[in-house]
Amino acid sequence: MTGLFGGAFDPPHNGHVALAETALEHFGLERLVALVVVAPGHRDVVLDFPTRFALAELAFGGLPRTEVMPEEHRFTVDAVRDGSFRDAIFLVGADEFAGFLSWKEPDGVLEEVRLGVATRPGFPREALNPVLEALKRPDRVEFFDIPEMPISGTEIRGRAASGESIDELVPAAVAVEIDRLGRYR
Repeated sequence: MTGLFGGAFDPPHNGHVALAETALEHFGLERLVALVVVAPGHRDVVLDFPTRFALAELAFGGLPRTEVMPEEHRFTVDAVRDGSFRDAIFLVGADEFAGFLSWKEPDGVLEEVRLGVATRPGFPREALNPVLEALKRPDRVEFFDIPEMPISGTEIRGRAASGESIDELVPAAVAVEIDRLGRYR
């Protein structure tokens, strides 16, 4: 089975890596593909695509059975409908799943792939029930636990902009590259 983990990765952080590592083991994935969205349809990005892609390669490159690929589609449903990935599970964090009903064709996503939702301590699982109940195929959603890592891209960008250390928030190679490039300042 293939795991798909898509995002802007602006920047990729330790929470992303923990989700990927846990999913590899939990689902027994033969392959994990980190899909770096070229031009996300649901959020603005600060860094250009080549920089975000290079940072994602640094973040995920050391994980077993994992590769990083560009994703040209702006929306998940279009990416999973193009037929490139069969028998796949699309991985998201609980915070993303909380807004899943606002995605372009959420039921269409579940027609093509299963959804693996990473839950963590401190995020109320019952807050996700209304989303699950509104879906046509809730049986295509599986929850799995990851360690608590209260990290956000907004916090990382803010810290980097003010010259504060981001070393404990992102993989070491990512922190070095952000500093070297002077990104988010």
